[in-house]
Amino acid sequence: MKRMVYLSAGFAALGLGAIGIFLPLLPTVPFAILAAFCFARSSPALERRLLEHRRFGPHIRAWREQGAISRKGKVAALTAFAASALIGLLLVAMPWKLAPLTAAVIGGAWIWRRPEA
Repeated sequence: MKRMVYLSAGFAALGLGAIGIFLPLLPTVPFAILAAFCFARSSPALERRLLEHRRFGPHIRAWREQGAISRKGKVAALTAFAASALIGLLLVAMPWKLAPLTAAVIGGAWIWRRPEA
């Protein structure tokens, strides 16, 4: 039962990551990392396929080994955070406009402080 839950969660994460390829503000690599985590607990063969993937494998391994994010990934994430915060500041009424700004500052600071892969 537990194996099936992890397997389902892994496929759901892969699906969200695939959607993220086409939607600019939905991240892809974090969902691939989550899928690898789930597959490690449910299907070693699927985990191995992700780890050996030419595009996602290096990101997953860097995260697992060092908690690292590539410079390109950091720039993309911080740009998305800034855009979301700006949209929130322009389109949302007070005090709700502070929510995306707060999330951007907290999330952005965390990403900025991660080691680079």
